[in-house]
Amino acid sequence: MEHQCEVAVLGLGAMGAATAYQLAKSGVRVIGVDRYHPPHTQGSSHGDTSITRLSVGEGAAYLPIVRNSHRIWRELEALSGEALFEQCGVLVLSSSPDYDANDASDFTHRTLKLADTYGIEHEVLAAEQIRQRFPQFSPVLDTAVGYFEQSGGYVRPERCIAVQLQLAEQHGATLFKGETVTHLSSDEQGVRITTDQRTIRADKVVVSAGMWSKELLGAPFDRLLRVCRQNLFWFELEESARFSEVSPTFIYTHGPDQSYYGFPPLSGEGSLKVATEQYSEESSPDTLDRTVSAAEAREMFDTKVRGRIAGVTPRVVKSAVCAYTVTPDSDFIIDEHPALKNVLVVSACSGHGFKHSAALGEAAAQWCVRGSSELDLSAFSLKRFA
Repeated sequence: MEHQCEVAVLGLGAMGAATAYQLAKSGVRVIGVDRYHPPHTQGSSHGDTSITRLSVGEGAAYLPIVRNSHRIWRELEALSGEALFEQCGVLVLSSSPDYDANDASDFTHRTLKLADTYGIEHEVLAAEQIRQRFPQFSPVLDTAVGYFEQSGGYVRPERCIAVQLQLAEQHGATLFKGETVTHLSSDEQGVRITTDQRTIRADKVVVSAGMWSKELLGAPFDRLLRVCRQNLFWFELEESARFSEVSPTFIYTHGPDQSYYGFPPLSGEGSLKVATEQYSEESSPDTLDRTVSAAEAREMFDTKVRGRIAGVTPRVVKSAVCAYTVTPDSDFIIDEHPALKNVLVVSACSGHGFKHSAALGEAAAQWCVRGSSELDLSAFSLKRFA
């Protein structure tokens, strides 16, 4: 039996859940497919918390997207009664022995410049102000500088996905979970999707399959997308650890190309989540090592946490692995497939994608319904790789 729909969404993580919800809310007949049972821990959209902020140091093209996402998170909270967006503030700081106040490439400086250019409310903090406001950062050097944005904080990825999928189904979406897409083809009648369990015929398709996109989409995505394994760590806090009453999420630069990020301790957990990013080692869905070794935990603590955050012990309470799917310039690809008509690709968005996902789902739904989105997404076109 062949299933018919107006739009099929392939991959129901961050982008796919948002797209399926926005389509169903608009009255579109939508089918969603995911090889697992989202929210799950097999891709990029997990780990309890994900940073969000308006001044996105990765580039100005992201600012309108994250603004829309913040609006949608609040709308989803009102609809569901779930706490999705914790506005605890975000601190972007540089504390390095070779700190250069004139280095325009420094991530804190880039964040500050964007905030100044686009009128995002923020504070600039010197080292002593950082120590007084946030005692966990008492070890910062005297040369440290911080950008504090009250409108930032973190979102809860698993909750966000679950809420949007639940609402999508309430609006009539059909979701096939635990089902793998094996082939895509398009013709004059639309797009034919073959899975390991059925065939689906759709007028349009949105592919948001993360690290599985590369194999599914073929050229040119097979040469543009790389999968990079990332580790997440939750280190136990000392009983005497002192944190500000409202602690921010943070991005901490401590040397050239040396940075990591983290979150405030969640109530009742007694641990601090921190992580870094690596792009030198490539992996694949089939070869991804999903265990974090004791050696990796020691290295993370010794090179990133020790002497930089007060009150944190080297004991790992829990750890996790996620996969970033990245492009050569680390920016997203949001564009129509050059060879498959009526197929929109919303990938790769890993690394800093979750904060934008709610708005990108809305934009993808608009493309399906109207042929274009209200957001200007031209910066994420495939043309830049021509």
